[in-house]
Amino acid sequence: MKTYLIKNTTIINEGKRTEADLLIRAGKIEKIGQQLSVKENAIEINGENQVLIPGVIDDQVHFREPGLTHKATIYTEAKAAVAGGVTSFMEMPNTNPPALTQELLEEKYAIGKRSSLANYSFFMGTSNDNYEEVMKANAKKKDVCGVKIFMGSSTGNMLVDNALVLEKVFAGTELLIATHCEEESMIKANLAALKAAKGTLEPADHPIIRNEEECFESSFKAIQFAKKHNSRLHILHISTAKELQLFGNMLPLEDKRITAEVCVHHLHFTSDDYAALGNKIKCNPAIKAPHNRKAIWEALLDDRLDVIATDHAPHTWAEKDEPYEKAHAGLPLVQHSLSLMLHYVQEGKISLEKLVEKMSHAVATCFQIENRGFIREGYQADLVLVDLNESNTVTKENILYKCGWSPLEGFTFPASVTHTFVNGHLVYGNNGFDESQFGERLQFNR
Repeated sequence: MKTYLIKNTTIINEGKRTEADLLIRAGKIEKIGQQLSVKENAIEINGENQVLIPGVIDDQVHFREPGLTHKATIYTEAKAAVAGGVTSFMEMPNTNPPALTQELLEEKYAIGKRSSLANYSFFMGTSNDNYEEVMKANAKKKDVCGVKIFMGSSTGNMLVDNALVLEKVFAGTELLIATHCEEESMIKANLAALKAAKGTLEPADHPIIRNEEECFESSFKAIQFAKKHNSRLHILHISTAKELQLFGNMLPLEDKRITAEVCVHHLHFTSDDYAALGNKIKCNPAIKAPHNRKAIWEALLDDRLDVIATDHAPHTWAEKDEPYEKAHAGLPLVQHSLSLMLHYVQEGKISLEKLVEKMSHAVATCFQIENRGFIREGYQADLVLVDLNESNTVTKENILYKCGWSPLEGFTFPASVTHTFVNGHLVYGNNGFDESQFGERLQFNR
């Protein structure tokens, strides 16, 4: 395995900026210090005028394999991820077939092992009738990121709406429970009422159908279950101002039993963007009115919201370019999440230190990931070099998603990822890939 010496860079880690060199040997961060040198041959990288950050850990992606590989594969989307500075991901169970048994779950891990350029973990799926299989995941809590419950239906038929099942899963699961919280009965009622009122629906109706109230009701329900059973609950993609009253910032993250994630698209887009982008930004939960984005940003910065993710959910352009009701919900983002947040660093909305906290440190803490998410000696060398002065524009030609499109096409980011290391392997550098080594299965200190 190659040894790398990154010289004269600015390390952003644990709230501090440090001018230093960093030595990578045998896949790990061996030494951080001033004017480092090594006796053996090391590949030297000049990190001058660049920042070195921990690799981004995305706790919510949909890479569509198995069964939906016309949209994406673990290989294609992990490749896009590392080009964007994402070195680890946690993938959702609503594939085809869904990961509802331990055997099906392990089949996904096998695909990751042989094809993912990034580190990987896969959520165990929950349905109304697989309680026994979910409980088997308790024996694998060091090897599996968590249990996923769709409390609102989305892509794939995995809605869990049986209160008795929910009660049992919250009571019995020893892993982190990640929830998609939307109240299905309210969505159906809103849809029926709007169709009766106006007939043909359009993308701008999406946040009216999937509104603030239904998100709040479902998140409130999940928190009631979690508090009753002292479950470790993590609510995904918070999209409303109203839900923020459910979360606190009085405890350090490692002591929280209830945490929350925000996604980059809810930090960037608002309902004002449906006019220009239409179904490109149709997703569940919906992108909503501007006051929600403002409140979400405030909650992210004051630590009521704990981590930033993507909910990367690719569909083919043909699947998106349908009339509103038929168009699939979800948008591809994993290649551009770090770049988008660096745009907000430049805008003065968030500091670079806070970005690293929310996209790396906090995800590692939240999930108790072993030896990743921080730049520390002895940790796995999942590292990203960023040139804050090298702009790049999203074009059809540089999009790596299998689906081939992005809602950010034409957007110019102020900064660029120049190098991505995964377990000390330079998988992406100077716009090229070295695919000779795949990522590793994430491990958890539980």
